Amino acid sequence: MKGFEVLAAALSTSADHCYAVPGYPVTELSAETEAEPVVAEKVALEYALGDSIQGRRAAVIMKNVGLNNCADALVQATTQGLIGGVVIVAGDDPMAQGSTNAMDSRYFGELAQVPVIEPDPDVCSASVEEAFSVSEKFSRIAILRVTPPLIFGNVVGQMVPRKPGAGQIADPDLTMKGRVDRADSQLAGMYAWSGGSRLNRMKGGVAGVGAADGDSRIVTVYPPPPGLAAFRRIEEIGRPFVTEHRGIMPPASVPSPQTSESRGFYRTFCRNCPFIPVFDILKGKGMLAIADAGCSILAMNPPYRVARASYGLGSAIGVGAHSTHVALIGDYALLHSGLQSLIDVYEKDIPLLCIVLENRCMGMTGGQKTPSPSDYIPWADPRVVSASDKKMLEELIIMPEGPVTVVVQGTCPEERHHETVEC
Repeated sequence: MKGFEVLAAALSTSADHCYAVPGYPVTELSAETEAEPVVAEKVALEYALGDSIQGRRAAVIMKNVGLNNCADALVQATTQGLIGGVVIVAGDDPMAQGSTNAMDSRYFGELAQVPVIEPDPDVCSASVEEAFSVSEKFSRIAILRVTPPLIFGNVVGQMVPRKPGAGQIADPDLTMKGRVDRADSQLAGMYAWSGGSRLNRMKGGVAGVGAADGDSRIVTVYPPPPGLAAFRRIEEIGRPFVTEHRGIMPPASVPSPQTSESRGFYRTFCRNCPFIPVFDILKGKGMLAIADAGCSILAMNPPYRVARASYGLGSAIGVGAHSTHVALIGDYALLHSGLQSLIDVYEKDIPLLCIVLENRCMGMTGGQKTPSPSDYIPWADPRVVSASDKKMLEELIIMPEGPVTVVVQGTCPEERHHETVEC
């Protein structure tokens, strides 16, 4: 069987849903899996993270350059955590046969501190299930790197049973630094996983990575298994990633994850924040949202706790569409990188209440002026309401049957400063 056929069969077993932005060399794989086409890789990964929050496994198929488009959510997910496994199937094009460059996706493993698996023809099916399992084990996205020799070559097809698992979203009591520490504390376990993986077959001689020739086989390329310095040569397709990383070690020590209590305080909205009625209504109705980066991320903290998770700037819409069905996003975040998700949500008529907090400024970075989003989304037929109109807000903030955009307008106080509350 061809590699893309075996990969597709394995994904149908291991994943609950597949998303794709087709392109060489993964176009055939996208078609074989009948993956849902999405307007952009970033949006597809946000949808997958939404599935993950609900305990579903999701795969996102993209070509190498597509990984650039979703880098923010990829890195953010490592510190924010996930529940159901999320696997990015990254199709690299080392010879630039159908791409504008020959980037090597494995380097994103080091950047985002995520497991990277590069299957060879004998363990293609097992590598897919292993990617989902390790994603859940370490509560972060896993990357499955595939190249044209594997995708279009002959590989061994076999049935590999699904092994249910579950990751964890970061404890809401952790500070942002605490979430980073928590993620770093799992790195030693990732190294141990790679060192003990049966996907690797060490026999001495020349080591081959992925579809490259070799007497020994290296499949868990990040973190790499120990002992690679003993090989006289490592054959790879693309850049010498494994060769460059064969001597790396896990961090010697990681501090205990910081909590708001151990720090002594938590942060919440400004005392005179005009959008307090929105958070009060969400809390009163027992509605959970996905928060964006910016002020809306404070909705994850006391006293509201109305936000389930946050995966970076412009991500709330895509993640919320496949999880809580409520997104809480600022005007700048929407214009920065949330519009693609909103377009896809409306195109597919996905139920989502998108609450846009329009304060016409970047509230977290110094109050720089931003345009009004209403001018750029007339196709969404947004309902525009004043933040002080509590009656109208009560009517508009309800679980949707389709996509609904509510733009809540308010002016931040001149002496704005996020409140610091002692624990």
